[in-house]
Amino acid sequence: MRMRRSIAVLAGTAALVTVCGCSVQDPDRDGTARATVPSDDGRTASPSAPARTTTDDRPSAPATGAPPPAVLWSRGDKGRDVRELQARLRQIAWLFVGPTGTYGEVTEAAVKGFQGKRGLPVTGRTDTVTWQRLLRMTREPGKWELYPMGGQPAAAPDPRCLSGRVLCIDKTTRTLRWMVDGRTLTTVSVRFGSQYTPTREGVFHVYWKSRDHVSTLYHSPMPYAMFFSGGQAVHYSSDFAARGYAGASHGCVNVRDETAIASLFAQVRNGDKVVVSW
Repeated sequence: MRMRRSIAVLAGTAALVTVCGCSVQDPDRDGTARATVPSDDGRTASPSAPARTTTDDRPSAPATGAPPPAVLWSRGDKGRDVRELQARLRQIAWLFVGPTGTYGEVTEAAVKGFQGKRGLPVTGRTDTVTWQRLLRMTREPGKWELYPMGGQPAAAPDPRCLSGRVLCIDKTTRTLRWMVDGRTLTTVSVRFGSQYTPTREGVFHVYWKSRDHVSTLYHSPMPYAMFFSGGQAVHYSSDFAARGYAGASHGCVNVRDETAIASLFAQVRNGDKVVVSW
């Protein structure tokens, strides 16, 4: 992984941890409620909890006479590395939004909380000691942990999408293209059903549109619904807009951009093709 620094840096960090008397801690386990504060990108989030001490997670003794560890990222930094830091902080409940890829006030507060819990210098900057401790306590995040709100580019369209009017839906990139005669007019992020209620794959056709539909099975709103296979439809989802890929549908294709789905609903006609593929 490109975020890892050289073996020499990690080895040096490990040696510093030994000198400091640091020990491996378990991830936070309690369910302490946290107040809401603005997130790095304008949304709201819970700040990090105050330092807590338990018998199995004692703070490490502070280092004395050692040079300060190198700072890897701090407030104002941006990029994929920051996104992974945020994803790992989310895994152990020190961050509740994002990842956004921007190291802002909320990320800084989460790092401070993580550092204070473990007896590290509370700087809010992610240095090599803080980073290695976090690595031990977390796993490498997957793509949809790094991009919980989508934003991935669409892949080349399925060949079955290259003629006529088509809602071309790709489960791999989690995108929907609205295509006419091989030309892409709109691309939006989409979410699918869970493993227990999967979205069906294949070639279908829109057979019914319902602007203000409410599910008769789940009693949940399905605005701008365009049904293509039984009860499965492309429709707007406020849950997807709020939670991203942390949730799933009951088999429908969820769209989180209400403006985009309203425009699609106005353009798509009964009989238009729907292709759902991996």
